[in-house]
Amino acid sequence: MDLSLLKLGAEVRGIRLADTVPEETINHIKDLVHKHKILIFRDQGIITGERHVEISRWFGELESTFYKHCRSPHPDIFRVSNDEKEGCTNVGRTGWHIDGSFLEAPFSFSIYHIVSVPKMGNTDFVSFDQLLESLTQEVRSQWDRLWIVSDRRSGLTHPLIYPHPITGQETLCFHLGMTEMFVWDLDTDHPRTTDWLETTKILKSIHQEIIKNKRELIYSHKWEEGDFIISDNLAVGHEATPETQWHRSEVGLRILHRTTIRGTNVPTKQKDKNRLPTS
Repeated sequence: MDLSLLKLGAEVRGIRLADTVPEETINHIKDLVHKHKILIFRDQGIITGERHVEISRWFGELESTFYKHCRSPHPDIFRVSNDEKEGCTNVGRTGWHIDGSFLEAPFSFSIYHIVSVPKMGNTDFVSFDQLLESLTQEVRSQWDRLWIVSDRRSGLTHPLIYPHPITGQETLCFHLGMTEMFVWDLDTDHPRTTDWLETTKILKSIHQEIIKNKRELIYSHKWEEGDFIISDNLAVGHEATPETQWHRSEVGLRILHRTTIRGTNVPTKQKDKNRLPTS
């Protein structure tokens, strides 16, 4: 197994995921995902739906909260496309996000496999610890005070910034397209919720902080035939580029399979003594 480091993540060659993978190698892959945040396995051909699910189970229990499509090869695989006959359309373009931010424990991993590669249509990724390091002290202080609310009816809140449950690195929990409001200073005696105008302003500011240093922060993955990606969903944000939504007559057919792994940790400001060391 050969590893090449990228701006974000690592590219893996020399392993066939479709074949039986030794337990020792599986454990090594698990460690590498937390270390590099995304692993890109090249030249995998077509991974069957059943095998995609088997690989996903290395990381925990699958959770399927998303829409089903009749062409999906497995009930736990989210099949997305730029053709509604082939998969769910208009996916991934509502803003930078992690998967499952609306859950009490967001998904721990997201696992992707490209089945049909269009001429254009990347997936962009950003490392949250690098994003946080790029902030001014003023912006960082503001973000430290914020909690997100995906659905005010549920009353579920998550701190915008919190320690990653495994690595201990600072990370973020948000979905710019699925946040109804924020709460300031929820851990104090004087919390305050945002109205629509203030919520919109904060969402735009998060977006701007990501894209203003995009050359340094954003890794834009150009899909190639056979690509299979395992991502630490809690450590990176992602967004599909506009071309992913273009009609197949313009860019060709796009089909992407995704699985998500049930989260086991609720985002909290409290540090966990059982986390891995960050060195």
